[in-house]
Amino acid sequence: MGHEFDRDTEVSAVGENEYAADLGPGWVVGGGVNGGYLLAVIGNALRETLPGKPDPIAVTAYYLAASKPGPATIRTRVVRDGRRTSTVAADLSQGGTDCITVLATFGDLSTFTGDVRTTALEPELPPVEECIPTSMAPEEIRRIAPLMSRFDLRLDPAYAGWAVGEPSGNGVIQGWFRLNDERDPDPISLLLTVDALPPVTFDLGMPGWAPTLELSAHVRAIPAKGWLKVRHETRNLAGGMFEEDCVVWDSTGRLVAQARQLALAPRPQ
Repeated sequence: MGHEFDRDTEVSAVGENEYAADLGPGWVVGGGVNGGYLLAVIGNALRETLPGKPDPIAVTAYYLAASKPGPATIRTRVVRDGRRTSTVAADLSQGGTDCITVLATFGDLSTFTGDVRTTALEPELPPVEECIPTSMAPEEIRRIAPLMSRFDLRLDPAYAGWAVGEPSGNGVIQGWFRLNDERDPDPISLLLTVDALPPVTFDLGMPGWAPTLELSAHVRAIPAKGWLKVRHETRNLAGGMFEEDCVVWDSTGRLVAQARQLALAPRPQ
């Protein structure tokens, strides 16, 4: 039967540079389908458009309208086809309405070589078994956000006080992440991972849906098998919007993805 994530992000060609997808109801959060999941679906269409360049390297998406579960159409366009990397564009639409527009660079990360240097610090997390599984969330929350049941997320207790009405106020959420049925991470799934955690505004005492306006993701390497460490944080909330920075580290302690998005702050309850 394959893995749930692969089934739900599958696309099929229906014309030249045109693909059909069926957005799964299990990936909904708040008022629409999760933006990271949508990027993974689009990513599969783009890799079909570019044989030999299967991996997203840089992806920038603008979210124009909320997507709903059900049929969707993805149209792609090659902007520049280079030897090592190619630039491609894509639009995902439903019912004749464009929901997302994307510009991306794809290549083959397995051919990228060279030194790995970073001044970034790997997040310090308690052991997996000492973190808080989101499966413990109240039924009402899981009903509003079925996305939470699509993966195993274990939150760092130091930044999970918002769940009991005691947010830290630091604007940080981090934890261990793994897809359902222990599917190993890959570059396409990292497009989901960078947008899978609850909005960092929860840790500021602002619960609720935070619609993404723009998201840029950089996939730096093919992740190793096993759990991922994911950290989201924000430094600025102004004009009813906040930025959310994400870093993803694999089981070998390597930084494999980074992202920044601009989102609307949740409305007051």
